[in-house]
Amino acid sequence: MNKTLPTPRCIIDKITAVHRLNVLTLNVHKGFTFFNRRFILPELREAVRATGADLVFLQEVHGSHQQHAVRHPAWPDTPQYEFLADSMWPQFAYGRNAVYPHGDHGNALLSKFPITRFDNLDVSVHGNEQRGLLHCQLEVPGHEQVHAVCVHLGLREAHRQSQVKLLLELLDRLPARAPVIIAGDFNDWRLKADAVLSQRLVEAFGERFGTPARSFPARMPLLRLDRIYLRNAMPGKAQVLSSYPWSHLSDHAPLAAEITL
Repeated sequence: MNKTLPTPRCIIDKITAVHRLNVLTLNVHKGFTFFNRRFILPELREAVRATGADLVFLQEVHGSHQQHAVRHPAWPDTPQYEFLADSMWPQFAYGRNAVYPHGDHGNALLSKFPITRFDNLDVSVHGNEQRGLLHCQLEVPGHEQVHAVCVHLGLREAHRQSQVKLLLELLDRLPARAPVIIAGDFNDWRLKADAVLSQRLVEAFGERFGTPARSFPARMPLLRLDRIYLRNAMPGKAQVLSSYPWSHLSDHAPLAAEITL
């Protein structure tokens, strides 16, 4: 169901047109280090804040988890996405994908611009992998509409093919001339999804460097799992954040890119 959000908590300059956005995408691994050895969400928040990103696409972020809240003294009282947003991103949206007895997790978008509407599209395929596409409509000065889609695709190739089809169907429903930013964890190490998506979209690292970025595992990235795709927008600077402290804050290295609308 589409949802309309309240007025943002900060004052937005609605007069000066914005033509460049800094985007960050990260699989937060539910706030734990590789192999779940340590809970590091407070450290992760400081690192994300330091990027100064306008939009932050998050995957595997907890809405709640009762057992973790008891076991870890640093566990926040608020949902993880709200804790990460803090005062830097006055707008956030959450798409709950997986629900279990002790909590839930999904995708989230943190934004410095108003999120006027959002919808979480269930793209789960039969089985035990709950996946979603979190679609947000943003109010960015100088643009009638800007759309952001936070993605986390399945581990199985057949599932990803079905989910890419649903993503393209969503894209077809959006205004043809509106800027669209699609980012997240595509689990597409064989680049088969990229072969389809790149026919209609520009991938930030592919455009800049000829191929999607290596982002997994974070300490020595080998697999090209994470992406930033664009329509009616072009990438400028693009970087894999794989050095310290990022190499110790998740199992995925974040991707950062400057986007021109």
